[in-house]
Amino acid sequence: MKFPGRIRLPDGWTASAIAAAALVVVPIAAILFQALKPSGEIMGHLASTMLPRLVLNTVILTGGVAILTSLIGVSLAWLTAVCEFPGRRALSWLLLLPMAVPAYVMAFTFLGLMDFSGPVYRILTDAGLPAPSDPRSVWGVILVMSLCLYPYVYLLSRSAFLSMGIRSMEAARSLGASPLSAFFRVALPMARPWIAGGVMLVIMEVLADFGAVSIFNYDTFTTAIYKAWFGFFSLSAAAKLSGILVVLALSVLLAEQKMRSEMRFTSMGKEQSDSDRFVLTGTWKFAALFYTGAVLAVAFIIPVGQLVMWCVSSFAQEFDKGYWSDLGHTVLLGALAAGLVCTAALVLSYTARLHPRSMVRHLVQTSTLGYALPGTVLAVGIVIPSAGIDNLLASITGFLGIPMPPAIQGTVPVMLAAYMVRFMAVGFNPVDSAMHRVTKNIDETARTLGARGIGLLRRVYVPILRGGILTAGVLVFVDVMKEMPITLMTRPFGIDTLAVKIFELTSEGEWHRAALPAVTLVLAGLIPVALLTRLSEMTPRRRKTDG
Repeated sequence: MKFPGRIRLPDGWTASAIAAAALVVVPIAAILFQALKPSGEIMGHLASTMLPRLVLNTVILTGGVAILTSLIGVSLAWLTAVCEFPGRRALSWLLLLPMAVPAYVMAFTFLGLMDFSGPVYRILTDAGLPAPSDPRSVWGVILVMSLCLYPYVYLLSRSAFLSMGIRSMEAARSLGASPLSAFFRVALPMARPWIAGGVMLVIMEVLADFGAVSIFNYDTFTTAIYKAWFGFFSLSAAAKLSGILVVLALSVLLAEQKMRSEMRFTSMGKEQSDSDRFVLTGTWKFAALFYTGAVLAVAFIIPVGQLVMWCVSSFAQEFDKGYWSDLGHTVLLGALAAGLVCTAALVLSYTARLHPRSMVRHLVQTSTLGYALPGTVLAVGIVIPSAGIDNLLASITGFLGIPMPPAIQGTVPVMLAAYMVRFMAVGFNPVDSAMHRVTKNIDETARTLGARGIGLLRRVYVPILRGGILTAGVLVFVDVMKEMPITLMTRPFGIDTLAVKIFELTSEGEWHRAALPAVTLVLAGLIPVALLTRLSEMTPRRRKTDG
C-alpha cells in the first residue's frame, strides 16, 4: 500500500513571495467581500442619486482625456522623432517635464490662473476681449489632466516612431501616397500597440485620480468613495463603490497588458538616425516650433511660473507655519516606504530568479497588481481588515474587562502597507531589470565560495544591483511624496504631509498658501524625469556604439 508523499512546504523565499501577494490580495478580497453584502440605506441612496452620474462623469472624463492625450502625445512624438526643426533636440526631453507636476497641483494652478480674479481674466478684460468661461467645468478638468498625462503617450509613441525609421514612409511615398496618407496608413498602424499602451496607462491614472477632480468639484468614483466614508461615515458604502472601481481598474490593466504583449511581437524596422529625419522648411518649421513650445509653455512653464510667484508672495507667511513639520513627515514616510518596497522588490526578484516556476511567476505578478488600483480603493481595502482586527481585539479585551482603543487602524504601519501595495510595481521593475543583467555564472561562483541564502543576496547581489535599487528607491520616494488619497484617508491624527496640506488649503480656495508645498513636490518630481531623460539619452549612444 502506497502512502501519499509528504507535502512540501515552501521555502523562505517562496513564502516571502506568498506574503507579498497576500498583501495585495487581502485588500481586494476585503473590498469585493464587503461589496457583495446586501446594500444598506446609504448605498441605496447613493445608487439611486449618484451612481448614474458617477458612471457618466467617469466615461466622459476618461474618454476626453484619452482622446486629447492621444492627439497631443502622438503629434509631439511624430514631430520630435521623425522631423527636424529648430530646437527639436532640446524639446524632445523638455516635453517630459509636465510629468513632474502632480495633477492636483496643475488643477489648482489652472483655476488660479483662469478664475475671475486671476491674471488671464484681467489681461483679457483689460484688452477688451471676451472673458473666459467658468474654468470649473468638465472641459477644464479634461484639459488639466491631459496636460499632465500626455507624456505617457508621448514617450511610447516616440519610441515607436524612432524604431520605425523614415524608410517605411519613403516606401509609401514611392508608391504614390501623400505625406498625410502615408502617416495615417503606414506610421499610425505600425505604432498602434505603443499608442494604445500609453492610452491605457493614461486611463488607469484618470480612474485613480482623486486630487484634481476634487479640486474641480467633479464627482467621480474616487471622490464618491471619500464622501461615502468621511461624509456619510459608511465604510460599507465606500467599499461597494470601491468594488466597482476595482473591476474597472483591473479591466484596464488587462487591456494594457494585452497592448504590451503586442509591442513585443510588432516588428518596427531599423532604428531612426538623425540623418534620416524630414527637414521642415519655411512656415512648417516655425509652426512645429510654435506648437511644441506652446504645449511646453501651457503644460509646464506658465503653471510653474505662477506657482513660483505665489510662493514668493506667501513665503514669509507659510515658511514658519508647520512647513518643516509637514516636510519632515513627507520625507520620513517616503524614505520608510522606499526602503520597504526596495527590500521586498529585491527579495521578490531574487525569488523569481531562484525558482523560475510558473507559480512563483504568478505570485510576483500578483504582488505588482497594486499599481493599477486607485489610492482611495487601497485605503478602503486596507482599513477594512485593520478595523476587523481592531474589533476582534476589542471583543477579546472587553470580555476580559480591559477596554482597548483601536491599535491598528489609523497607524503608520497601515499607511506603509498601503504604500507597499500601491508602489510595489514601481520598485520591482528597476530591480528586476537589473537582476536580469546578472549572469548565472555569478551564482555558481558565489556558491563555490560558500555564499548562500541571505548572505549571497547581501554580499553579492546588493552591490551589483545598486543602480537598480537606487533608481527604484528614488521613484518610490517621489511617488509617496506626491500620493494624496492614501495618506489623507489612512494617516494617524496629527500626521500631515505636503500633499495633505495642499488638499486642505485648496479646499478653502487658498491657492497662494498652497504654492510652497506644491513647488516642493514639483522639484521632487523633477528627479525621476531627469532619470528618465538620462536613460533615454544613453540608449541611442549605446546602440550606436554597439553597432
